[in-house]
Amino acid sequence: MHTTATTITAAPGYDGSGIDGNVYRDVVDAAHGAPSWLDSLVSAFSTYGLVLFAVLMLIGWWRARTQDAQQAVKALAAPVLTVIAFAVSTVVKQAVHENRPCQSLHVITLEACPQPGDWSFPSNHATLAAAAAVALWFVSTRLGAVATGIALAMAASRVWVGAHYPHDILAGLAIGAIVALPLALLLSRQAQTLAALFGRTRLRPLIST
Repeated sequence: MHTTATTITAAPGYDGSGIDGNVYRDVVDAAHGAPSWLDSLVSAFSTYGLVLFAVLMLIGWWRARTQDAQQAVKALAAPVLTVIAFAVSTVVKQAVHENRPCQSLHVITLEACPQPGDWSFPSNHATLAAAAAVALWFVSTRLGAVATGIALAMAASRVWVGAHYPHDILAGLAIGAIVALPLALLLSRQAQTLAALFGRTRLRPLIST
């Protein structure tokens, strides 16, 4: 079986099912009717796919280390911007207190239903993915494009496995972009100054041989 029954009672909190609960049900029903291999693939991606952004950031830094020091600053800042966006998302999540859809709607989902108090809005996965994608655009347009595709897939997967409503992932994507974009723009303008703080005008390998 590739589904998990949920009997967890919702904690006192906001019920977001009135916004797009019907759309959520449609997606979850589609997951029920999908082949087991597809559900397993989506579930694995939903759980572990964030690692791909770390890989892309590592690739971005590896390439930037032989380029201008300003690019290296942007590459090294990408994970920092992502963590800042995650922190903002967590604050919003604790302020809104929206119950998970599997708790409010009592549906069968691919992903085990979280315990009460593990709030749904916004999706931290979507926030992290969007922030990472935005940051990577400033490192490399190619990496940014790849990261954007992965971010959208990650967000969609969170609804497919039953972890979030569609509005949760849209909010997560928005928060990730809204937080990361102005910070990345500011960093881009100050990259030369920051690079100078390290005493470099051209990047040298970070590890001496």
